[in-house]
Amino acid sequence: MTVPAEQAPEPSLARQALTIPNLLSILRLAGVPVFLWLLLGPQEDGWALSILIAGAFTDWLDGKLARWLNQQSRLGQLLDPAADRLYIVATLVAFLVRDIIPWWFVAALVARELIVGVALVILRRNGFAPPEVTYVGKGATFCLMYALPLLLLIQGDSQVADIVGPIAYAFTIWGGLLYLWSGALYVVQTVKAISQRHSQQVSGS
Repeated sequence: MTVPAEQAPEPSLARQALTIPNLLSILRLAGVPVFLWLLLGPQEDGWALSILIAGAFTDWLDGKLARWLNQQSRLGQLLDPAADRLYIVATLVAFLVRDIIPWWFVAALVARELIVGVALVILRRNGFAPPEVTYVGKGATFCLMYALPLLLLIQGDSQVADIVGPIAYAFTIWGGLLYLWSGALYVVQTVKAISQRHSQQVSGS
């Protein structure tokens, strides 16, 4: 549910960045350009796959540590999904260049990101905090973070590719559909929030 942004004081961004969960998120972000270079430059798929797996692991770990250590922060709420999205977008771009996935699949997911980005801007301009991550969105990220390394793993002719291929494509389809669905839910939340704010302003005038 979308709620107005709270004005409670928070620690400085520098202090928030020095927590263990946020340091992991920053490290994950730093791995994005290295990951992209490995895919498009020397095409060292093994090393790229290792970075992608490490990113997926730290994505799970930083959330757990934030709760265990009581180090949840506003910066962490921004860094974590940002890192996920950057890895997904970087992988989609690299896979498109290398003709691993079709252009229309990439276009659909990029369009979703642009639409959600516009929704977030509208919410912020109207004094709302970004909507909470939905279970649909988490499920989409989970599926895509499994699908992308599996798609990389099945490149080439091998027995592994024959076995893993159907699983990789299944995760890709599920993840893509859930990703689009979660984007639609964010748009619906944005429309409801703005409509409620407008109704309150009209009734209060």
